[in-house]
Amino acid sequence: MSAPNGTASSGRAGLRAALSAGRTVRGTFVKLAGEETVDLARVAGADFVVVDLEHSQLSEEQARRAVSRAAAIGLPALVRIPTVDSGLINRLLEAGAVGIQLSTLRSAAETRALIEATRYSPGGTRSISLAHPGANYSGVPLADYLAAERDDPPLLVGQLETATTDDPLPDVVAGLDVVFLGVTDLAVSVGLGATDAIAARVAEIRAAAAAAGAIAGSWAASVTAADDAAAAGDRYLVIGSDLQFLAGSLRNLFGGN
Repeated sequence: MSAPNGTASSGRAGLRAALSAGRTVRGTFVKLAGEETVDLARVAGADFVVVDLEHSQLSEEQARRAVSRAAAIGLPALVRIPTVDSGLINRLLEAGAVGIQLSTLRSAAETRALIEATRYSPGGTRSISLAHPGANYSGVPLADYLAAERDDPPLLVGQLETATTDDPLPDVVAGLDVVFLGVTDLAVSVGLGATDAIAARVAEIRAAAAAAGAIAGSWAASVTAADDAAAAGDRYLVIGSDLQFLAGSLRNLFGGN
């Protein structure tokens, strides 16, 4: 028996297929609790969302509800986390997350830890259970479930956003599906106003992604900025956030700062 439609596995396969086919995919950060943002993103035509457990007030329970809702309506949802926590990662994946976006990636050891936490043995150390929707609540035979997960494992996004890394970039990005430019933190780390140095670091990270066979991605504050990033070769684009768009609309409505 295969996994049911509308689970993380089907959404993950679709997102990976789009990226493998050379498409540029566009999503947004989810920082607000509730299912409405996920529903609205799906209706608006987003390719994916990233539920944010780094820069938001979301609890783990709220994040799990968001990814579960996204899986149910066929919208791929990743989750951004600040550090590798194997238990948290497993719960998020079992709830329906199609992948994990790890922030402030600096070392090859962190990348290896992320890989191990998202892969079942022998490729990793992720604990196995069939008591979740991705396995049809034990309705999928163990061997079939493992084969499907090995053929199409969770997407891994590593966020590079510092002027330097602890290890050489090729070692840090090895094994990632997407190398993501955290442009705001990167600008702060390199030095605000150091335009040439920032551009050089961005180019260095994009080159490392290309050499590793990974997709380059980035955050953009607007559609125009996303178009510029796409023109530079980024194909995994996270545009703004639900909170940013709500704040902007309210400012336009009431004239506030």
